[in-house]
Amino acid sequence: MPHRAGLLDPAIQPEFAPAARAALFTLTLFCLTHFIIDLYSGALGALQPLLIAPFHMNFTQAGILAGVLSFSSSMLQPGWGYLSDRFHSRLFTAFAPAMAGIFISSLGWAPNYGMLLVMVFLGGAGIASFHPHAASHATHGFTRHHARAMAIFISSGTAGSAMGPLFFSAVSGRLGLAGTYWAALPGVALSAVLLLYLRPAQRQVEQDHNPRFDWAPLRAVSKPMTILFLLVFIRSIVQVNFAQFLPLYLHTQRGYSLASSSLNLALYLGTGAIGGILGGNLADRFGGRRVILFSMIVSVPFLALFVFTSGWISTFALAFGGLILLSTMPVNVVMAQQLAPSQTGTVSALMMGFAWGTAGLLFIPLTGWISDLFSMQTAFIALSLFPLLGFLLALKLPKHVA
Repeated sequence: MPHRAGLLDPAIQPEFAPAARAALFTLTLFCLTHFIIDLYSGALGALQPLLIAPFHMNFTQAGILAGVLSFSSSMLQPGWGYLSDRFHSRLFTAFAPAMAGIFISSLGWAPNYGMLLVMVFLGGAGIASFHPHAASHATHGFTRHHARAMAIFISSGTAGSAMGPLFFSAVSGRLGLAGTYWAALPGVALSAVLLLYLRPAQRQVEQDHNPRFDWAPLRAVSKPMTILFLLVFIRSIVQVNFAQFLPLYLHTQRGYSLASSSLNLALYLGTGAIGGILGGNLADRFGGRRVILFSMIVSVPFLALFVFTSGWISTFALAFGGLILLSTMPVNVVMAQQLAPSQTGTVSALMMGFAWGTAGLLFIPLTGWISDLFSMQTAFIALSLFPLLGFLLALKLPKHVA
């Protein structure tokens, strides 16, 4: 029986198959962890309406709470990336789900607002410790369709964020706010799996390819890298504020139940996860610059339609606005990695963590303050227009980086 070339050829199969299986296993493990980690990062949006009364919070304090989570889960990522590279330890990744799960799931036990801030910070630190190493290593072994593989990895996190509100809404609905600590079980279990199956960091290989942090590759591409960073920053302003305030907005301004509010947030983030996969595939075919331009300009009418309408039209617009806006998440990361291939960990942390965290730290409290001063409707109107700035900025992206 003749062999089919590339499938059964004994000269090819022994070399290719193990490498391909190892790359697929690594991607699968990181995607599963990304899903669980971001399940906890999406929890606060669902829990905030329950935390308002017992902790006597106004919208500004709710925004500060979400800003602390954004800071610790995102802006600290470059620091965690440095420590991971410095000590070459898998423990930063392996213990991340347990740390995030334990602190985020136990918010109902906080005795006061100050301790609530501390617990949110520690839970966010667990989230942050996972992302730099994972973003740099999840797609190792993929020589083709790198943007597609990165899209799958990033979208697994977005899917986790989408399921977070539903998961915590269901747990809190059954057990109450004080019983949500049971939600830590998936994170603790996954940490055990990572300790068993996550391969130790290959110290010598990493040292050969990237012996130390080097500013030179980043300075050489400073202009397009800065534009990419600002594009992620602008998109994140909308993304993180919707993720944190959407249930509160729907519950207080439109009279939705907590379950319906969480379901709408899950819909917004879930379609965003689909958008991320679509964006990665479209970037492989048409180039990242075109995908970014399309996303920024086309998302605006859908987001505005969500704010100014109601009923099924508003829900439809929210879903498509999320799909289009969040389609650029993997695109930005891959473009940054291609600009500085020797500094993938650093640029991944900048694009996935620092830009997101900066947007959250600055604009989530600001959105809460505007909501207290005027109304949450006013704040959401302003948020829906932000991608217009991104479109104008994306026009300045050099065409050769696409």
